[in-house]
Parts: sequence; structure tokens; C-alpha cells
Amino acid sequence: MLTEKEKINFSKFGKAFQESLCQIILDNRVFCDQIGEVLEMEYFELKYLQTFASKVYDYKRKYKTHPSHSIMKAILRTEMEDVNETLKKQVRDYFVRLVTNKVDMEGEEYVKEMSLDFCRKQKLKEAMMRSVNLLRSSSFDEISKVINDALKLGSSMDVGHDYLKDFEDRYQIKIRNPVSTGWNAIDDISKGGLGRGELGVVIAPTGAGKSMALVHLGTEALKIGKTVVHYTLELAEGVIGLRYDSCITGFPLNNLLAFKEQIKEEIEDIEGKLVVKEYATRSASTESIKNHLDKLKNRGISPDMIIIDYADLLKPIRSEREKRQELETIYEDLRGLARLYDCPIWTASQTNRSGLNAQVVTMESISEAFNKCFVADFIFSLSRTMEDKNNNTGRIYVAKNRNGVDGLVYPVFMDTSNVSINVLDTAGETPEKILQEAGEKQEQKMKEKFDKFLKKKASD
Repeated sequence: MLTEKEKINFSKFGKAFQESLCQIILDNRVFCDQIGEVLEMEYFELKYLQTFASKVYDYKRKYKTHPSHSIMKAILRTEMEDVNETLKKQVRDYFVRLVTNKVDMEGEEYVKEMSLDFCRKQKLKEAMMRSVNLLRSSSFDEISKVINDALKLGSSMDVGHDYLKDFEDRYQIKIRNPVSTGWNAIDDISKGGLGRGELGVVIAPTGAGKSMALVHLGTEALKIGKTVVHYTLELAEGVIGLRYDSCITGFPLNNLLAFKEQIKEEIEDIEGKLVVKEYATRSASTESIKNHLDKLKNRGISPDMIIIDYADLLKPIRSEREKRQELETIYEDLRGLARLYDCPIWTASQTNRSGLNAQVVTMESISEAFNKCFVADFIFSLSRTMEDKNNNTGRIYVAKNRNGVDGLVYPVFMDTSNVSINVLDTAGETPEKILQEAGEKQEQKMKEKFDKFLKKKASD
């Protein structure tokens, strides 16, 4: 039975609270598993409690079962060689008290209820200590991240998907709620486009049309009434805005001023909402983007799609020895943002030199860190040789597709004058076949398909 003084200490997460928490961890297997998701041994301020709790969890990890009192007694008798005599006595004395003095029902419920707050407090304390050193190096983004991580501790402690109970939910389209790419062929193989919480990546060499493709994807979302937040780290906000004007209306990019009034009328009919935010190259991190999205949320703006042009130009929150590690972390954080805001994120990545004049750009040509694409759900490349650019042609290669087939190539017609990208609704071909048909034969074939496409479009 807890004394009144001990109950008061509970509210301060003192010795009585921590001892009772440790006892419930041993006595209640379900609670032990739940709190184990967020509990670190260092959260216990008393060394003998750290040691005791670590023995419980070590046993669970090793034997995949929960220890009984008799098992713990044996462990404390035979597996304490690495512990000094003073600490060993403290642990064993605590176990004796634990066995003889049970936490009452009221006290147990209180401890269980407050355990997550205790973990958050200890995590926050740890974060504040780290922030002192980070402040000296002006690592403000990282300070913000460690504090936010502490505050969010345990926010995802749900029981998960009940396989039988939630059967019907798995078959509801709302689970993914995909946003169309505007390309029928790509939508067909991706089951409607990029879905909620998913990360899509466009890979292409410099000047091949990465930004153009991202604007196209944003435009298609706007046309169906979606809210798009577009981050640009290379081009000015106004330049991106003009590209959207051209992509939405079809008016030439180099002469938009002549059609200003018509453009204004057309974009006013767009049901979706577009926010364009510019950051200087490598001045913003994923945490900067999160902070901006939170500001928008406070103003009643929640994104249905996030576009980042492009991720390779983001600043890492933490400096790593190798750039590839920084990039991998950035892409992992972007996937986390997609999950956090429950919407698709499209970004882009630049190829290395091998992709500059390739007939088909594959993931082997991706710049710096190949592993960064492991976290992506959908990846397509844009391939445009010099001949392609002269003919307004190119190829999309579906390099990765979690929701369908990949490894297919589709012919593309790209008109940079009005930010237009059209994918032919033909059966996808393999890269090997495309490479075999390279040269004059391929050029002729692409021209024929282009003529056919123009005729079809004119007749529609």
C-alpha cells in the first residue's frame, strides 16, 4: 500500500513512481510490451532500477517470453557478474521489496496512466541537454527536431491493423486515396497514381525536365480540386508560378504576358489551391518544411500533395561523414513527412554523368546515393538525348512501383514551350527493346507515333 507521501511523489515521477513502474513492468506482460516501445532504461534515474528493468527486457528479447518472479529470482542470483557488489545488493533488496509490497490497484492504474508522460518528460529532459551543445553550433533545425521528437514520443503507440476485424478497410480506395498523374498509362500501373503517405521520385539528368515533370504532377492535382504545396529550392517562386500558368492553360511560356487576362480567367476556375514556397539552395531542411507545413495548417491549409523541387538540394538536419548518408536520411525523413501529413510527396533526384545522353535512365545512374530510393514507393526516370530534345520526344522508365509492375518504358512528347508532357497510352516496352531500336529506326518510329498522337488529339 502506498503512503500519502509516496502518492504525492508520483506526480513528480520520483523514486516511488519509478519503483512502481518497474514492478508493473515485471508483473504485467501486456503493459511491459506496450511501454517497451518508448521506454529507455536511462529514463530510470536510479541505477538499480535501470539494471532491474534491463534484465527483464533482456530476458524477453532472448527467450521471446515474459519472465516470472521465480525466473527473475534466478537471474538476479546467477546473471549479475557484470554488476558491482553495492549495486547488486540494491537490485536484490529492491526485488525483495517488490515481492513483499504489492502496488495497490489504484496506484497501479495511476502509474500505467502516467507512464507515457514520464517517458516524454525524461526524453524532453534529454533533448534539452542535447540542445545546449547544439545551440553553440547554431544547429537550430536539429534543436527543433530533437524537441519535437521528444514531445511526439508515443504518439504512434496504436495497436496496429487488426487483420480480421479490419478486413473491409483494406479494400476501401480511401486507404490510398491516390492522386492521378494525368497520364493514363502510368495511372493504370500505379493503381491511380501516388497514394497517401507515399513518396514518389523523378530521376533525370540536368536539363531533362525534372522541374517540368513536377509542375505537371502538381497541375494535374490542382485540376481535380487538390491543395498542392510546392517547395522550390532552385527556381524563384514567381518562375514556378509562371510554369503553372503555362501548364494549366497551354499558353506559351515565353509569351504569357500577351495572354495575361485569359490566363487569369482560366486559373480562377481551378478548384484546387496552390502554395509555392521558395528556399535558397541547401538553406532548408526537412524540419524547415515541416515547420512551414505546420504554419499552413494553423491557417487552415492542409496539403493533398507536397512537391519538393528537389530533395538533393535540401540541407541535412545532421551532418554526416559521407554525403550519401545525408541524402539517405533526407529521403527517409521525406517519407516520414508523407506519413505524418497523410498525403503523397513528389520530389526529384539528379543522375550522374552516365545518365546525360542515355536512351533509358535506370536507377544505376542515380546521383550520390543509390540507397535513398529504397524508401520510395514509385520512381520514374526521364530520358532525353540531344535528338529527343530537338524532336520534343523522350522516354519515361518506371524504375520502381510498389503497387504494380515496373521495368517498363513509355514514349513521351515534351513541349517545353508550354510545360506540356504527354505519355502515349501504349503498352510499355522493356529498356532492352528500346536500346535495340535506338538510332534512325527509333527516331522514325517516335516521329510516326508523334504524328499519330497529334492526329488523335486533333480529332478529339
